[in-house]
Amino acid sequence: MQPHSLQSKSLGLVLSGGGVRGMAHIGVIKAMEEFGLDAKLVAGSSVGALIGALYANGSSVLDMMRFFKETPLFKYNYFAVARPGLINTERYIDTFKEYFPEDSFESLQKKLLVVATNLELGQEEFISSGELIKPLLASAALPPVFSPVSYNGMLYADGGIMNNFPSEAVMGKVDFVIGSNVSIVSKLRRKDLNNSIQLAGRVTSLMIYAINRKKIDTCDLVFEPKELEHIGVLDRKGLEKAYALGYETAVRGFETLCTVH
Repeated sequence: MQPHSLQSKSLGLVLSGGGVRGMAHIGVIKAMEEFGLDAKLVAGSSVGALIGALYANGSSVLDMMRFFKETPLFKYNYFAVARPGLINTERYIDTFKEYFPEDSFESLQKKLLVVATNLELGQEEFISSGELIKPLLASAALPPVFSPVSYNGMLYADGGIMNNFPSEAVMGKVDFVIGSNVSIVSKLRRKDLNNSIQLAGRVTSLMIYAINRKKIDTCDLVFEPKELEHIGVLDRKGLEKAYALGYETAVRGFETLCTVH
């Protein structure tokens, strides 16, 4: 069964930040493909920017998953020296060139907009033209793990700091907006808030969720697998689980849409 009413519309796809949980975005894209849906405009923040770029570049779902499975997250010679952050983000440039050899937004098959945080000016910036790899790295450079990225003479970091769900880049430009939000908030038990790290993670999640809630609700269709909160943002063991959650949630959503229409 296919949502024929959507196939005749121009589609926009918004992908949030959320680390390893972002593999759910790939599951959503897999479900879209199975239902014959193809977005012409993509906006992403942090890991959503990376997946959005792979999707816009025509990469298969298998290649997207391979990218995240094979890209070293903590490699001893990637540790930062004389710069803020544990990992030197710019050491990933060569790895990214294997997937984006032309290193330009213009070489992509779909229109892509990514958001990054300009640390020096204290503002978010949308980037959609010119050099591709450095803006992607900047958008996903989550402090304090990854060092900021120097781009156009200024320092940039994770897009999710100021805009974790960049739907405004898509609204009004397409007929129908699909959102995939992996920075979700579900109920926790007191035992899940036993230490400072758990507490800090919960507070950060609540802040991000509150700031972006209204934008998430403006999408025509949103996927938010609640079970994702049990997967750590940097827990590489959760890659397949996050993907499966995204896929299953999207399939159910599209099937419901078919039934309604």
